[in-house]
Amino acid sequence: MKVVLSLVMVFSLFCFDTQAQDFSDLDKSPMDVSIIRNEDNSPMARVIYSRPKMRGREIFGELVPYGDVWRTGANEATEIRLYNDMTIGGQNVPAGTYTVYTIPEETQWTIIFNKARNQWGAENYDPDKDLLRIKAPARKAAAPIEDFSIAFQPIENGTNLLMGWANTYVEVPLKNVEK
Repeated sequence: MKVVLSLVMVFSLFCFDTQAQDFSDLDKSPMDVSIIRNEDNSPMARVIYSRPKMRGREIFGELVPYGDVWRTGANEATEIRLYNDMTIGGQNVPAGTYTVYTIPEETQWTIIFNKARNQWGAENYDPDKDLLRIKAPARKAAAPIEDFSIAFQPIENGTNLLMGWANTYVEVPLKNVEK
């Protein structure tokens, strides 16, 4: 009986179509999320974006042309959710979800919070839906940033939104509105 069972098991291994899992078609610019919390651990802000890689390419001025509206990442346009009313560049921005577009230049970027949501790329960018436009200086990164990255840096009563890729990053202060 053991011999028959062993033969059935060996035979079954050859009869079933075995396939290795193929992950070769994974997204080359995977989604990522960054979140910052208030001192009481409630959420302050969250950003969802895709992370393209440099892969030896010239980024700003070439892959991402200067002076053009950019989706701020890859694939879907970057989305930011503000859980609190915030002051950004001296302008009050109500809590809500917005699309983040940018216009990179050599010395500064224009940061745009747009009321349109669920956008693919920047092809359907509508400036009439802009809630906020501010300028932020383009700074030199201490080391090359291979993957486009967005992070939050805590500051008093708010956070800095940091966006960087290649040799460049920008910093945008977001302050909680005083209640």
